[in-house]
Amino acid sequence: MSKEFEIVREFEVDATPEEVWEAITNGTGGYLWPMEAPEPKVGGTAAFGSTVTAWDPPHHLTVRSEDVGFSVQSVNQLEHVVEPRDGGRRAWVRYVHSGIFVDDWDNQYDGAAKHTDFYLHTLREYLVHFAPRPVTFAQLDGPAGSTAADAFAAVGPALGLADDARVGDRVSVSGPEGFDAVLDYRNAYFIGLRTDTALIRVFGRNHWGAPVGVSIHDFAPDADGKANEDAWQGWLNGVFSQPS
Repeated sequence: MSKEFEIVREFEVDATPEEVWEAITNGTGGYLWPMEAPEPKVGGTAAFGSTVTAWDPPHHLTVRSEDVGFSVQSVNQLEHVVEPRDGGRRAWVRYVHSGIFVDDWDNQYDGAAKHTDFYLHTLREYLVHFAPRPVTFAQLDGPAGSTAADAFAAVGPALGLADDARVGDRVSVSGPEGFDAVLDYRNAYFIGLRTDTALIRVFGRNHWGAPVGVSIHDFAPDADGKANEDAWQGWLNGVFSQPS
C-alpha cells in the first residue's frame, strides 16, 4: 500500500554555508556518489530526472522527482536548508528526505533512515577533512553470499577491527592491503574509515536484502579508481568466499 514518508535530520558542521552548498550541488562524489549538478534555477533539471523546486544559494535547495525509477517508490524529494552560525564560519543544516513508498514500507523506511544518518555523517567528514579536493570514486557490491542476514557480522573481523574498537580510535586495518585509519563510524549496519587521503565506507545492506557494499572516496592526487575497485572487490569476494 502506498504511504508517504519523511526523514528529517538537523546538524551543525565546521564549514561555511557556501562550502556546504558546493558539496551538495557539485561535490556529491566526496560523500555520496558523483551526480549531475542541478541546473541553477527553479524548474531546472537535476540528477536522476528530478526537478529543482527551490533554488536560493547558499541557503535552500529542493529537488523532486515523480518518476523515481524504483518499483517500491513513486515520489522522491530532497530538501536542504542551510543557515550560517558563528558569523558564517559554521553552518546549520536541515535535511528532509520525503516521498512515497508504494511497497515494503517498513523495510524501505528503515533502510532509508539508517542510510541517511551514515551519508550525512560522511558529508560532515568530507567537509571538515577533505573539501574541496577533487575525488576519485569507486563503488562495488559483495557476492551473493553477502546478502545473508548475518553477513555484516563478518566485516569487522575481516577488517581486523577489535570488538572494543570505538569511533575516534586509530586502527590498523586489514583490507586489500594493510593501512592505518581513524574509525569514524561504527554500528551494526555501517563502518566508516578515514585515512589521510580517503573515506572508505562499508554498508551492511544485507539487513535490507541487498549485498554488503563498499564505496571509496579517494582524494589522493594519484588515485586510481579502477585499482581501488578491483582491490576491494577481491577483498569482498574473499570475505564472502566467492572466487575473484
